[in-house]
Amino acid sequence: MTEQLRLMAVHAHPDDESSKGAATMAKYVAEGVEVMVVTCTGGERGSILNPRLQGDRYIEENIHEVRAREMAEAREILGVRQEWLGFVDSGLPEGDPLPPLPEGCFALMDAEEAAEPLVRLIRSFRPQVITTYDENGGYPHPDHIMTHNVSMVAFDAAGDPERYPGTGEPWEPLKLYYNQGFNRPRTLALHNAMLERGMDSPYGEWLRRWDEFQRAERELTTYVPCAEYFPIRDKALLAHATQIDPDGGWFKVPLDVQQEVWPTEEYELARSRVDTTLPESDLFAGVRDLPADRGSAASGTPGTMAP
Repeated sequence: MTEQLRLMAVHAHPDDESSKGAATMAKYVAEGVEVMVVTCTGGERGSILNPRLQGDRYIEENIHEVRAREMAEAREILGVRQEWLGFVDSGLPEGDPLPPLPEGCFALMDAEEAAEPLVRLIRSFRPQVITTYDENGGYPHPDHIMTHNVSMVAFDAAGDPERYPGTGEPWEPLKLYYNQGFNRPRTLALHNAMLERGMDSPYGEWLRRWDEFQRAERELTTYVPCAEYFPIRDKALLAHATQIDPDGGWFKVPLDVQQEVWPTEEYELARSRVDTTLPESDLFAGVRDLPADRGSAASGTPGTMAP
Protein backbone atom coordinates (compact mmCIF):
# COMPACT_ATOMS: atom_id res chain seq x y z
CA MET A 1 0.00 0.00 0.00
CA THR A 2 1.19 3.51 -0.83
CA GLU A 3 0.03 6.11 1.69
CA GLN A 4 0.12 9.90 1.42
CA LEU A 5 2.51 11.49 3.90
CA ARG A 6 0.85 13.81 6.42
CA LEU A 7 2.30 16.08 9.11
CA MET A 8 0.35 17.64 11.98
CA ALA A 9 1.79 20.55 13.98
CA VAL A 10 0.00 21.27 17.29
CA HIS A 11 0.39 24.83 18.62
CA ALA A 12 -0.99 26.90 21.46
CA HIS A 13 -1.80 30.24 19.79
CA PRO A 14 -2.06 31.81 16.35
CA ASP A 15 1.50 32.95 15.46
CA ASP A 16 3.20 29.98 17.18
CA GLU A 17 3.05 28.00 13.94
CA SER A 18 5.00 30.74 12.15
CA SER A 19 7.74 31.06 14.79
CA LYS A 20 8.26 27.33 15.39
CA GLY A 21 8.87 25.02 12.47
CA ALA A 22 7.32 27.16 9.75
CA ALA A 23 10.15 26.65 7.23
CA THR A 24 9.95 22.91 7.82
CA MET A 25 6.23 22.93 7.07
CA ALA A 26 6.73 25.02 3.93
CA LYS A 27 9.41 22.58 2.75
CA TYR A 28 7.16 19.58 3.19
CA VAL A 29 4.24 21.33 1.52
CA ALA A 30 6.49 22.02 -1.49
CA GLU A 31 7.38 18.31 -1.56
CA GLY A 32 3.74 17.25 -1.67
CA VAL A 33 3.22 16.36 1.99
CA GLU A 34 -0.16 17.29 3.47
CA VAL A 35 0.37 19.56 6.49
CA MET A 36 -2.19 20.55 9.11
CA VAL A 37 -1.68 23.15 11.84
CA VAL A 38 -3.83 22.66 14.93
CA THR A 39 -4.26 25.84 17.01
CA CYS A 40 -5.49 25.14 20.53
CA THR A 41 -6.66 28.65 21.48
CA GLY A 42 -7.71 31.84 19.76
CA GLY A 43 -5.05 33.99 21.37
CA GLU A 44 -7.77 36.15 22.95
CA ARG A 45 -5.59 37.27 25.86
CA GLY A 46 -2.48 37.97 23.83
CA SER A 47 -0.91 41.42 24.14
CA ILE A 48 -0.42 43.68 21.13
CA LEU A 49 3.35 43.42 20.77
CA ASN A 50 3.81 45.50 17.63
CA PRO A 51 4.42 49.11 18.77
CA ARG A 52 2.86 50.41 15.56
CA LEU A 53 -0.49 48.87 16.46
CA GLN A 54 -0.55 49.53 20.20
CA GLY A 55 -3.37 51.84 21.22
CA ASP A 56 -5.55 50.84 18.28
CA ARG A 57 -8.94 50.60 19.93
CA TYR A 58 -10.53 48.44 17.24
CA ILE A 59 -7.78 45.84 17.56
CA GLU A 60 -7.95 45.91 21.35
CA GLU A 61 -11.72 45.37 21.32
CA ASN A 62 -11.68 42.74 18.56
CA ILE A 63 -8.41 40.94 19.22
CA HIS A 64 -9.91 37.47 18.73
CA GLU A 65 -11.29 38.37 15.29
CA VAL A 66 -8.10 40.18 14.29
CA ARG A 67 -5.88 37.26 15.27
CA ALA A 68 -8.13 34.85 13.38
CA ARG A 69 -7.66 36.95 10.24
CA GLU A 70 -3.90 37.00 10.79
CA MET A 71 -3.94 33.22 11.12
CA ALA A 72 -5.89 32.88 7.88
CA GLU A 73 -3.24 34.93 6.05
CA ALA A 74 -0.36 32.98 7.59
CA ARG A 75 -1.82 29.59 6.68
CA GLU A 76 -2.26 30.73 3.08
CA ILE A 77 1.38 31.82 2.96
CA LEU A 78 2.56 28.50 4.39
CA GLY A 79 0.21 26.46 2.22
CA VAL A 80 -1.11 24.43 5.16
CA ARG A 81 -4.52 23.38 6.39
CA GLN A 82 -5.45 24.72 9.81
CA GLU A 83 -8.00 23.82 12.46
CA TRP A 84 -8.95 25.46 15.76
CA LEU A 85 -9.54 23.36 18.87
CA GLY A 86 -11.66 26.21 20.25
CA PHE A 87 -10.19 26.65 23.72
CA VAL A 88 -9.77 30.04 25.41
CA ASP A 89 -6.33 31.62 25.80
CA SER A 90 -5.08 31.52 29.40
CA GLY A 91 -2.91 34.63 29.19
CA LEU A 92 0.57 34.83 30.66
CA PRO A 93 0.28 35.53 34.39
CA GLU A 94 2.80 37.97 35.80
CA GLY A 95 3.65 39.10 39.31
CA ASP A 96 4.90 37.67 42.59
CA PRO A 97 2.96 35.79 43.63
CA LEU A 98 1.43 34.90 40.27
CA PRO A 99 -2.29 35.64 39.99
CA PRO A 100 -4.68 32.73 39.42
CA LEU A 101 -5.46 31.74 35.87
CA PRO A 102 -8.83 32.94 34.53
CA GLU A 103 -11.76 30.61 34.94
CA GLY A 104 -12.55 28.49 31.91
CA CYS A 105 -9.18 28.96 30.22
CA PHE A 106 -7.31 26.25 28.32
CA ALA A 107 -4.62 25.70 30.95
CA LEU A 108 -7.24 24.81 33.58
CA MET A 109 -8.88 22.15 31.43
CA ASP A 110 -8.55 18.48 32.26
CA ALA A 111 -6.01 17.15 29.75
CA GLU A 112 -8.00 13.98 29.06
CA GLU A 113 -11.11 16.03 28.28
CA ALA A 114 -9.25 18.64 26.25
CA ALA A 115 -7.57 15.93 24.15
CA GLU A 116 -10.86 14.74 22.65
CA PRO A 117 -11.07 17.26 19.76
CA LEU A 118 -7.40 16.63 18.98
CA VAL A 119 -7.99 12.87 18.88
CA ARG A 120 -10.89 13.52 16.51
CA LEU A 121 -8.60 15.53 14.21
CA ILE A 122 -5.84 12.92 14.31
CA ARG A 123 -8.31 10.21 13.38
CA SER A 124 -9.73 12.22 10.48
CA PHE A 125 -6.46 13.70 9.14
CA ARG A 126 -4.36 10.55 9.85
CA PRO A 127 -0.89 12.09 10.28
CA GLN A 128 2.12 9.80 10.49
CA VAL A 129 4.11 12.54 12.25
CA ILE A 130 3.06 15.07 14.89
CA THR A 131 5.06 18.01 16.28
CA THR A 132 4.31 19.78 19.56
CA TYR A 133 6.11 21.28 22.59
CA ASP A 134 8.17 19.61 25.30
CA GLU A 135 6.98 19.27 28.89
CA ASN A 136 8.21 22.80 29.66
CA GLY A 137 6.18 24.19 26.78
CA GLY A 138 9.34 25.41 25.05
CA TYR A 139 8.95 28.26 27.52
CA PRO A 140 6.69 28.13 30.57
CA HIS A 141 3.51 29.67 29.18
CA PRO A 142 0.57 27.76 30.71
CA ASP A 143 -1.04 27.24 27.29
CA HIS A 144 2.18 25.80 25.88
CA ILE A 145 2.47 23.36 28.75
CA MET A 146 -1.17 22.32 28.31
CA THR A 147 -0.56 21.91 24.58
CA HIS A 148 2.18 19.42 25.45
CA ASN A 149 -0.10 17.56 27.87
CA VAL A 150 -2.98 17.35 25.42
CA SER A 151 -0.71 16.30 22.56
CA MET A 152 0.77 13.43 24.57
CA VAL A 153 -2.65 12.13 25.59
CA ALA A 154 -3.91 12.33 22.01
CA PHE A 155 -0.81 10.68 20.51
CA ASP A 156 -1.21 7.70 22.83
CA ALA A 157 -5.01 7.48 22.55
CA ALA A 158 -5.72 8.03 18.87
CA GLY A 159 -4.89 4.47 17.85
CA ASP A 160 -6.77 2.83 20.74
CA PRO A 161 -10.33 1.82 19.77
CA GLU A 162 -11.32 1.71 23.44
CA ARG A 163 -10.59 5.40 23.98
CA TYR A 164 -12.68 8.33 22.82
CA PRO A 165 -15.45 6.31 21.14
CA GLY A 166 -17.43 8.23 18.57
CA THR A 167 -14.48 10.32 17.38
CA GLY A 168 -13.68 8.32 14.26
CA GLU A 169 -11.77 5.23 13.22
CA PRO A 170 -8.58 4.70 15.26
CA TRP A 171 -5.36 5.98 13.75
CA GLU A 172 -1.94 5.46 15.32
CA PRO A 173 0.58 8.19 14.45
CA LEU A 174 4.11 6.86 14.16
CA LYS A 175 6.38 9.65 15.40
CA LEU A 176 6.09 12.63 17.75
CA TYR A 177 8.59 15.49 17.94
CA TYR A 178 9.16 18.46 20.21
CA ASN A 179 9.97 21.78 18.50
CA GLN A 180 13.46 22.84 19.63
CA GLY A 181 14.23 25.69 17.25
CA PHE A 182 15.22 28.01 20.10
CA ASN A 183 18.32 26.12 21.15
CA ARG A 184 21.67 27.27 22.47
CA PRO A 185 23.89 25.92 19.65
CA ARG A 186 21.86 27.80 17.02
CA THR A 187 21.70 30.97 19.12
CA LEU A 188 25.44 30.91 19.81
CA ALA A 189 26.33 30.24 16.17
CA LEU A 190 24.23 33.18 14.94
CA HIS A 191 25.50 35.41 17.75
CA ASN A 192 29.14 34.72 16.84
CA ALA A 193 28.42 35.11 13.13
CA MET A 194 26.99 38.57 13.70
CA LEU A 195 29.96 39.68 15.80
CA GLU A 196 32.44 38.28 13.27
CA ARG A 197 30.75 40.39 10.58
CA GLY A 198 30.96 43.53 12.70
CA MET A 199 27.21 43.59 13.40
CA ASP A 200 25.33 43.96 16.66
CA SER A 201 23.90 40.64 17.81
CA PRO A 202 20.35 40.46 19.23
CA TYR A 203 21.30 37.35 21.20
CA GLY A 204 23.74 38.63 23.81
CA GLU A 205 21.05 39.01 26.48
CA TRP A 206 19.51 35.66 25.54
CA LEU A 207 22.83 33.92 26.09
CA ARG A 208 23.43 35.70 29.40
CA ARG A 209 19.99 34.59 30.64
CA TRP A 210 20.69 31.07 29.45
CA ASP A 211 23.79 31.02 31.65
CA GLU A 212 22.04 32.74 34.54
CA PHE A 213 19.18 30.28 34.71
CA GLN A 214 21.39 27.28 33.86
CA ARG A 215 18.75 26.03 31.48
CA ALA A 216 19.21 22.34 30.74
CA GLU A 217 20.05 21.56 27.13
CA ARG A 218 17.54 19.46 25.22
CA GLU A 219 18.66 16.66 22.93
CA LEU A 220 18.53 17.76 19.31
CA THR A 221 17.88 14.64 17.28
CA THR A 222 16.61 15.98 13.97
CA TYR A 223 17.94 18.78 11.78
CA VAL A 224 15.64 19.54 8.84
CA PRO A 225 17.39 21.45 6.01
CA CYS A 226 14.98 24.21 5.01
CA ALA A 227 16.99 27.42 4.49
CA GLU A 228 15.37 28.18 1.13
CA TYR A 229 12.02 28.40 2.95
CA PHE A 230 13.17 30.95 5.56
CA PRO A 231 11.64 33.80 3.48
CA ILE A 232 8.26 32.05 3.58
CA ARG A 233 8.64 31.59 7.33
CA ASP A 234 9.33 35.30 7.79
CA LYS A 235 6.43 36.32 5.57
CA ALA A 236 4.06 34.10 7.57
CA LEU A 237 5.39 35.53 10.82
CA LEU A 238 4.83 39.09 9.65
CA ALA A 239 1.23 38.19 8.82
CA HIS A 240 0.68 38.08 12.60
CA ALA A 241 1.01 41.85 12.69
CA THR A 242 -0.32 42.31 16.23
CA GLN A 243 2.29 39.94 17.62
CA ILE A 244 5.41 40.75 15.63
CA ASP A 245 7.43 43.96 15.56
CA PRO A 246 8.94 44.07 12.05
CA ASP A 247 11.82 46.09 13.51
CA GLY A 248 12.29 43.71 16.45
CA GLY A 249 14.74 40.98 17.31
CA TRP A 250 13.13 38.37 15.05
CA PHE A 251 14.60 40.07 12.00
CA LYS A 252 17.93 41.44 13.26
CA VAL A 253 20.00 38.62 11.73
CA PRO A 254 20.13 39.05 7.93
CA LEU A 255 18.46 36.23 6.04
CA ASP A 256 21.60 35.32 4.10
CA VAL A 257 23.55 34.99 7.36
CA GLN A 258 20.91 32.67 8.79
CA GLN A 259 20.87 30.57 5.62
CA GLU A 260 24.65 30.26 5.57
CA VAL A 261 25.34 29.73 9.27
CA TRP A 262 22.34 27.68 10.42
CA PRO A 263 20.26 26.33 7.50
CA THR A 264 18.10 23.91 9.51
CA GLU A 265 15.22 23.75 11.99
CA GLU A 266 15.68 21.44 14.94
CA TYR A 267 13.51 18.88 16.72
CA GLU A 268 13.70 16.39 19.54
CA LEU A 269 12.31 12.96 18.74
CA ALA A 270 10.10 12.13 21.73
CA ARG A 271 8.20 9.03 20.55
CA SER A 272 8.72 6.69 17.62
CA ARG A 273 6.92 3.52 16.60
CA VAL A 274 9.31 3.00 13.68
CA ASP A 275 13.03 2.32 13.52
CA THR A 276 15.22 5.31 12.77
CA THR A 277 18.85 6.31 13.11
CA LEU A 278 19.84 9.49 14.94
CA PRO A 279 20.61 12.19 14.06
CA GLU A 280 17.95 12.59 11.37
CA SER A 281 17.43 15.12 8.61
CA ASP A 282 13.81 14.18 7.89
CA LEU A 283 10.77 14.03 10.18
CA PHE A 284 9.59 11.08 8.09
CA ALA A 285 12.81 9.08 8.52
CA GLY A 286 11.80 5.46 9.08
CA VAL A 287 8.28 6.18 7.81
CA ARG A 288 8.80 6.59 4.06
CA ASP A 289 9.96 3.04 3.40
CA LEU A 290 7.72 0.95 5.60
CA PRO A 291 7.12 -2.50 4.08
CA ALA A 292 3.74 -3.22 2.58
CA ASP A 293 3.10 -5.99 5.10
CA ARG A 294 3.04 -3.54 8.02
CA GLY A 295 -0.75 -3.50 7.81
CA SER A 296 -3.54 -1.27 6.61
CA ALA A 297 -4.18 2.39 7.21
CA ALA A 298 -7.41 1.49 8.97
CA SER A 299 -5.45 -0.38 11.59
CA GLY A 300 -3.22 2.62 12.16
CA THR A 301 -0.17 0.81 10.77
CA PRO A 302 0.44 2.19 7.26
CA GLY A 303 2.44 0.43 4.62
CA THR A 304 4.91 2.00 2.19
CA MET A 305 4.53 5.78 2.20
CA ALA A 306 5.55 8.45 -0.25
CA PRO A 307 4.68 12.11 -0.73
